[in-house]
Amino acid sequence: MDNSLLISPALGIIVGVLMGLTGAGGGILSVPLLVFALHLNMVDASPISLSAIALAASVGALLGLKNNLLRYKAAIFMAIFGVILAPAGFWLASHIPNGPLLLIFSSALFYSAFNQYRQARNTALGIPEPPRQPPPCLLNPSAGKLTWNVPCAKALALTGGLAGLLSGLLGVGGGFIIIPALKRYTNLSTQSIIVTSLGVQALISGGSVIFSAATGSFNFIVAAPFSIGALGGLLIGLAISKKLSGPKLQQVFAVMVFGVAVSLTLKGLHLL
Repeated sequence: MDNSLLISPALGIIVGVLMGLTGAGGGILSVPLLVFALHLNMVDASPISLSAIALAASVGALLGLKNNLLRYKAAIFMAIFGVILAPAGFWLASHIPNGPLLLIFSSALFYSAFNQYRQARNTALGIPEPPRQPPPCLLNPSAGKLTWNVPCAKALALTGGLAGLLSGLLGVGGGFIIIPALKRYTNLSTQSIIVTSLGVQALISGGSVIFSAATGSFNFIVAAPFSIGALGGLLIGLAISKKLSGPKLQQVFAVMVFGVAVSLTLKGLHLL
């Protein structure tokens, strides 16, 4: 029996548990786990990672929709631009050697680790966010909807497009881009931001997987057990998140991401 059939669901469970405990950011470790454990290159690992993110994020988004936390119009709007640019990311990935691509991915991990650690540290120490100008996308309290205008549309379109490009290029859902952007450009609650980000990731990742399958570069044999494992892990992570989640866990996860980024950097430099 192919070892990947046994290893891939275990890897999926790990990714799912991390997503359940830490939110959308846990999926960023999908590609590194596939690269190190299954010895896949970035181009092959990316669609497999996106299939797991699409499945897990869809469940989270649907739960958020049930609780009226998902801003689905904003999620769909952002995802449209993400789906349009994701094929460009796939094209770039196919034309960049594996070594430099690993270095690009490690840079994204360093950025994500730094942001998560800083935010978790500020939360643990009770440091408030610095004052800022009113964001372009404001929630109408009476209607419970975002008030749309040109600056708001531009900000969300740019965010969705960048998330889609990185989705195709690196095989990530883009939560490390979407969540900070929604915090900057909207006044949504933290829960609503996370759920809306999951909605965007589900749509972009799902579209990216369909594109990958249509072009014949999708390994269904590895992706199916990996995605099912991720879904199971997500449910486990959500079940225990109330006891283990918090700033300290976010800091531990950020340190873990930093360590993975260092490992990918070394691997990428070795392949140059």
